[in-house]
Parts: sequence; structure tokens; C-alpha cells
Amino acid sequence: MDAGKAIFETVDKLRQRRTAPLVLELDLTEGLTEGPPTDPLSAVLSMRKPRLSDVLAGLKRGRGDSRVKALVVKIGGNPLGLAVVQELRQAVTRFRASGKLTVAFSETYGEFGNGTVPYYLASAFERVYLQPSGDVGLTGVALEQRFVKGALGKLGVGYEMGQRHEYKTAANTFTQDHMTEPHRESMERIVESVVDQVVAGIAEGRRLDPAKVRELIDRGPFIGSEAVEAGLVDGLAYRDEVYDEVKKAAGGEAHLQYVSRYARAAVVRKLPNPTADGVALVQGHGQIRMGRSGRSPLGGGGAMGSDTVSAALRAARRDDHVKAVVFRVDSPGGSYVASDTVWREVVLTRKVKPVIVSMGDLAASGGYFVSMAADVIVAQPGTLTGSIGVFGGKPVLSELLERIGVNSELVAGGANAGMFSTTRGFSPEQWERVNAWLDRIYDDFVGKVAQSRDLTRERAHELARGRVWTGADARERGLVDELGGLEDALAVARRRAGLAEDAPVRIYPRIHPLERLRGAESSEDKAAALARVRIDAWGPLARLSAELGLPAAGPLALPGWYTIR
Repeated sequence: MDAGKAIFETVDKLRQRRTAPLVLELDLTEGLTEGPPTDPLSAVLSMRKPRLSDVLAGLKRGRGDSRVKALVVKIGGNPLGLAVVQELRQAVTRFRASGKLTVAFSETYGEFGNGTVPYYLASAFERVYLQPSGDVGLTGVALEQRFVKGALGKLGVGYEMGQRHEYKTAANTFTQDHMTEPHRESMERIVESVVDQVVAGIAEGRRLDPAKVRELIDRGPFIGSEAVEAGLVDGLAYRDEVYDEVKKAAGGEAHLQYVSRYARAAVVRKLPNPTADGVALVQGHGQIRMGRSGRSPLGGGGAMGSDTVSAALRAARRDDHVKAVVFRVDSPGGSYVASDTVWREVVLTRKVKPVIVSMGDLAASGGYFVSMAADVIVAQPGTLTGSIGVFGGKPVLSELLERIGVNSELVAGGANAGMFSTTRGFSPEQWERVNAWLDRIYDDFVGKVAQSRDLTRERAHELARGRVWTGADARERGLVDELGGLEDALAVARRRAGLAEDAPVRIYPRIHPLERLRGAESSEDKAAALARVRIDAWGPLARLSAELGLPAAGPLALPGWYTIR
């Protein structure tokens, strides 16, 4: 009797849970992950992070689901990039426009630190709450670079570097002791563009005059009571108070469910036809390297391996059920050769089906190289892109070694066999080879930009010269086609392919577990797109780049300090 009662109560609870009002929840404490894990290490590191594509899909579905009454998001201290924040803001704004409640909560928007970007995200919500002990670190946007030329000179370390051209500033930290005029000009414009975007977003979300928002930025940061008085937040409350309010507004016995779980449950219930025509989503994240994608066990971000991404594009290209490809690029660049390899596969894919690029926080230098051949490039206003240029060279450690009593002798078979040695400078003849290499890469890059973007070579060079642009500025100059996020890129792909608005999206490569075990039959096999844990960077110059202190990715790279969070 008791067992039957327990079963009945359990079934009744499950029924109520399926029919009760639903409050979608998103916890950004650990940040977000862009795509599915590329290797076992990435899988472990991203276990607690919701996936951006799941969040976007869940919010899109929730807009039309009568059960879904509200969205509550906890904005944590793990920073998100500006473009990802804009992607989330866009999804939240559309969800809010469907008439459903949206609530943002944070323990603090920057604890005695800059919280401009996290607060910018919160401002898209109908209600914004702050823990009573928290702050709103609305202080604006700053990009800072340190120059170590003087310190290295005292150690006896010199640098011989070449760059194409004046805005390609990745090596300036080693070769200059201050910002050059082009360097400052570029950074000032990036800051100006980002501040304009942040001000406009906060003004719209909080129903404030843009001039008032700029005044508030100059007054920040704010303690909690000041933030309420300024109209930046709606109230001071703890998590339990906020969540109780949201559940009460949802009505009945509202059930709380993570957005990503809600999205995945919908996919399981729908069970789409595995052979239905749809869109392939190819992910390209991290520094661009030759070989397979993966993550270094020593830390740092993942890598976009040219073999992995190329195999994924080939698999999507050959699949008759794939009618269009969306290539998601979030990369500061890296190897020129690897970037060129991926570029070629994009060109080949575009010949048989539409290719749409969706840019994340960064798609600059090599990240722009792999993107430029697409039919349509979609970027967020805050995406950092462009940086069409190249640099290269080496440190010279001879003086340092002499000071510490190290003598180095070289035996070489060939006039230039030792040209990459860090114990001596380049000879005039070797400098000629370095400059020929830089000129070849830059000319190829600019030529392909001109061809891909339907620009004259002169105009492409004018926009290039190593300069970094925000997505908004790149759109005005023809380097980007549309402003928007991943959902917008998928919509463009479906339209271009003549597919329905709800046509399925499949992440490529689609590899069965057994295929992962057996390994690839050839480089044409989709299993060749598997990632691995790996460490390498500049190919044969990997050790040199480490000594140089340069970005590990390669000569087409954007410095890490450009990231805006």
C-alpha cells in the first residue's frame, strides 16, 4: 500500500513538473564555452560551463514556449568577451520582446575592479539586481600595453624585427619604449568604438539618456546604494530573494531549469531525422596551428588545427544532406601556412554550397585570413577583426650571454644555416631574406582580401597595414558584411540554401564513437578531424618564438592584451 502511494506521488510530481510554469536559468559564474570539446582535456575543463550554442537555442525556443514564463541569469566574476556578451544581449533582448520576464542578478559587477562589460550584459534585462554588499564597477574601457625594450636592453637582450605595416604592433612591446602614433591611433579608435557601443546598449536597456550614461561612467565605480540611486540597478537583494521574486512572478509551482538543459531536452524529444537537409556548423577556436586542433596540457587556450578544421570542412562539403556551412571563428590568428590551408578549404567549399562565417570575440590576423573567403561574414559590433599584416624576427642574446659568461660557437654548413640563431644578429643578406618573407606573406594576404571582398588592391592595402578594427568599423569598411551573432549567421545560411527556418544544425565533423576508436582510414576520412592534446606553435621556429617571448601562435597573431572583457 505504501509502495503504491509512493509511486503515485512520484508520478504526480513528474506530471506537475512537466506542466508547471518554467523559469529558465543561466549561471555564468564559470563563463561560457563556445563549442563542443575538441579533446578529452577540453571536455574536463569545460564540464561546468554552459555551451553558447545551447544557450542561444534554448532562449530562441523559450520565446515561443507558453510554459516558459521568465529568465533569470546570474552574472559571475568569470569575464566574458565583449562579442559573446553582445551575442547574449541580443538573445536576451529578443526573449524579452516576447513578453517574458528577464532578470539579471550578480553578487557584484566588479569587486573593486572594472565591471563595465558584465554590467553591459545585465543592462539588457528588464530587472537588474545586486547583492547588498556588491558594487557596480562601471568605469569605461581601457587598453593597456607595457613596453619592455628598456628592461631587456639592461639585460643585454636586443630585438631585430620586421613588420608589415605600421599598425602591426604585436612586437612593439619588445621593440619600442612607447606607443607609436599609428599604435595609439588604432587603440584610441577601438576604445572609442567600444565605448559608443556600451553607452548605447546601457542607455537603451536602462532607458537613460546616452549623455547621462557617459556621465555615470566618468563617476564610477558605484557602491550598491549609489547604483540604485543612479538607476543602474533596480534593487539590492540576495540570491534567494531574487529567485523567490522570479518564481512568484512566474506563477504556480514554477520549476527552475538551466537553459542549456532545456535546449538539449528539446533536441532529445524532437529526435530530428539524421538524414534531413540542414546546416553544418564547423568550429574554429584558438590560435591557428598546423596539424590537429587541441589544447596544451600546460595551460592556455585551445588551438585551431588546420588539419582538423580542413577535414571538418571537407566532410561537410561532401555530405549531400549539408546544404550550407557556418564556420564559427574565434581566433587571434597564428601560423600563416596553417591559415592559408584553411582558407583554401573555405574556397573549395564555397564553390559547392554557401559558407557563412560567424565571428566571435576575435577573428583577427590569421583569424581574418581563414574568414575572408566566405560568402557572408557576420560579426558582432565588438568583435576585434582585421589586423591584416605580418611580423617576424628574433631576439639577439649575444650581449646577455657574454655578461653571464656564456660563450657560444657555431659550425654551419651553408651561408644562412645559422640565421635563426639568437646568439647573433642577421647579416644584411639574411635581412633581405626576412624582408622577402614578410613581403610575400603581406602581398598574398592583401591580394586575397581584395579578391574575396571585391576591393581594389589599393583599398585593401589601405584597410590592412596590420590595423585592428571593431566589427562595427569593419562593417562600415567592407571587411564584414553583417552585424549579428551565431543565430543570425545560421539564419543567413538557411536562407541562402533555401532551407526552412527550423532546418537542423549539425556540428561537424559528426563522428561515431566507434570511428573515434578505429582511427582515420586516410586524410579524406572525417575521423581525421579529431583533435588531440598537443603543444606546438611556430613549426620549426617554436623554440625560437618561446625565447622571443612572442605570441605562441605564429606571425599572423593579435596580442592577447587586445581582448576586451
